Amino acid sequence: MFAKLCRPVPSINFRTAKCFYKPRQLNKFYNIIARANCSASSSFLCDKNVIFVAGLGDIGLDTSKELLKRDLKNLVILDRVDKPELVCELKELNPKVKVTFMPYDVTVPLAESKKLLKKIFDKLKCVDILINGAGILDDHKIEATIAVNYTGLVNTTTAIMDFWDIRKGGPGGIICNIGSVTGFNPITQVPVYSGSKAAVVNFTSSLAKLAHITGVTAYTVNPGITRTSLVAKFNSWLDVEPDVAELLLEHPTQSTKECAASFVKAIEKNKNGGLWFLDQGILEDIKWDKHWDPCI
Repeated sequence: MFAKLCRPVPSINFRTAKCFYKPRQLNKFYNIIARANCSASSSFLCDKNVIFVAGLGDIGLDTSKELLKRDLKNLVILDRVDKPELVCELKELNPKVKVTFMPYDVTVPLAESKKLLKKIFDKLKCVDILINGAGILDDHKIEATIAVNYTGLVNTTTAIMDFWDIRKGGPGGIICNIGSVTGFNPITQVPVYSGSKAAVVNFTSSLAKLAHITGVTAYTVNPGITRTSLVAKFNSWLDVEPDVAELLLEHPTQSTKECAASFVKAIEKNKNGGLWFLDQGILEDIKWDKHWDPCI
């Protein structure tokens, strides 16, 4: 639909238009005009309200920059650490998009996540997409790895269901969870991290299959090894391989910009249940083999 709308629109005399259109119809026409400047290739994200958890991280920052090229309406970045210089940089990239930063630690209790999301919904009225991107890589920190990579993601997702779930009168929504290729096949030296990412993949796959009940669709983006501060130096479980970071980086990797470009392409495809593999310019929807089915 938006592709048809994203073309040059002749000038309109809105005073005259009010004589011919009822208020509701005129408001609809205003919305059409607002979307008219988006390009056909980026029309899915045009005029969308997006919440991005960890949108100032290594992959997060470059992905935020890619999102701003798509003429969002609002980009709300939730991150643990405030980085005003980065937020200013994002605002300058596309002044048409309102960029807002709010501090958020994903390890807070579920009730706190709900309070923060209520503030956002009270302000924006509508949120279209939630991107869960918080993550750490350090198998010395077992509880923190599970809390940030998995529990925090689950709690943030659960919190937004209060506003999206169609059974509660919500409009539905879209959840994009950042997993990892280690969710498919582990880096055996970091089983805690790999296990947390496998949990994200399974949780998200379940959300996708519940979309007919909740009205909320979901998919994962799963980057290959990306050159970030996370992989520059990290600890293996029980120090089974002290040089795990160095050994890993001997293999082909991708830049954060490469990852971000594929990341946003996956968002634009908006495939419920997608298991997107992102590596060195490759974007592929992985076909997951089914070895067991609960049949319920």
